[in-house]
Amino acid sequence: MSSKIRHIIKRTGNRSEFDIARIQVAIYKAAAAIGGKDRAKADRLAELVVKELEASGLTEPSVEDVQDTVERVLIHEGHAATAKSYILYRFERHRMRGGELGTRHGGRQETIPWKLLWRTLVWNQDHDCDTLEGLNRWVQGSRLVELMREADEEYERQLDATADAVLNRGGVRLLVIAGPSSSGKTTTTMKLAERLAIRGCRLVTMNLDNYFRHLELHPRDGFGDYDYETPEAMDLPLINRHLEQLFAGQAVMMPRYDFVEGRQHLNQTALEMGRDDVLLLDTLHGLYPPLTQAIPRDQKFFVYIETFAQVRPVGGAFMKWTDLRLMRRMVRDAAFRGHSPGATLGHWHYVRRGEMKHIIPHLSSVDFIINGAIPYELPFLKRHIMPYLSGIVDSYRLDGRRHDAVVRGERLVELLSRVDSASPDQEREVGARALLREFVGGSQLKY
Repeated sequence: MSSKIRHIIKRTGNRSEFDIARIQVAIYKAAAAIGGKDRAKADRLAELVVKELEASGLTEPSVEDVQDTVERVLIHEGHAATAKSYILYRFERHRMRGGELGTRHGGRQETIPWKLLWRTLVWNQDHDCDTLEGLNRWVQGSRLVELMREADEEYERQLDATADAVLNRGGVRLLVIAGPSSSGKTTTTMKLAERLAIRGCRLVTMNLDNYFRHLELHPRDGFGDYDYETPEAMDLPLINRHLEQLFAGQAVMMPRYDFVEGRQHLNQTALEMGRDDVLLLDTLHGLYPPLTQAIPRDQKFFVYIETFAQVRPVGGAFMKWTDLRLMRRMVRDAAFRGHSPGATLGHWHYVRRGEMKHIIPHLSSVDFIINGAIPYELPFLKRHIMPYLSGIVDSYRLDGRRHDAVVRGERLVELLSRVDSASPDQEREVGARALLREFVGGSQLKY
């Protein structure tokens, strides 16, 4: 079977030749694990997977895109048992790879955090919010505030465990809070800093937003869109020079970046740290090795936060983590950063490319992982973006040049159409220091 798809994006961000035989083998192995022996049927199902990928407009799908499509096709074609077997096969492949998203304990690298994912899923199941239908029952009832309180408490417990891990490691001089866009880094950083301060750890913050290079030095696409999502958009040599000076006990003069002008102004703000202080960095590209290469590894502690959402329609596929973060960013950027939701949707291809290239390949360096997904947030995100989402998708569809934005937007519309919107009264019940406030506004934290 010939295909329009020529390449696939691997987890490292590299491109590899697309081969339908790999899909055929994976489906056949999943079926064989439960007694199936029909190779022709596996080949036919693989062809349906390719057709669905082509219909989605993904000319260079990621490995996850392909695997998600395999699951959907198997379920849609009535092969639920094979789908379950394939999911288990998929998990096992992750375990075999190892180190993609690990935590370090005594120098030993764990695999992708299945314990965290499983614990999240069990928590959601125990609270009847692992499905969209269950979540809707909370919204329709009178006890949504109870779910909100318990979910926020679970997030706070993760922060307590993280603070303990940092202090128990010993010798940490540089604490890096990393994670993809809109994963909740800002709130997590502030709350973690509070916990460490209470435990006697003095933190000094270095704002890397001020280290962006002049805007004209950033790459720009045919639509005039600047790429802030690459670490090379920052002045990496200056960052490392300042890190060396700070750790040597010298004061530095940090620059200030004007996002309106797109200009970096040097020597603006003094910064220094004491012998026992810990330098704190909150940055999208915290795992990118050249960013902190001046500091020895044993003095660095990397915390990674991602939205490991474990929710799906009954009988359907789990929501994509990236879709949750996209909705968060659409809400936040429209409210606080002067970017329209449509522009955020159109820019998301840069975000995903940057994540695949500059975050995913370095996940093995992570010391601790936090789940930044909030079990109750979909009804609130829907309240903010659903009124204009369909119009944005229609405009991109008419434009015809950014099919990726249409695919993502349609997926969000389909997801949110199954979710009941929260009311203004319910949003007023969201805690003033809750993580969700980072995106919908009204937080007591000083960002």
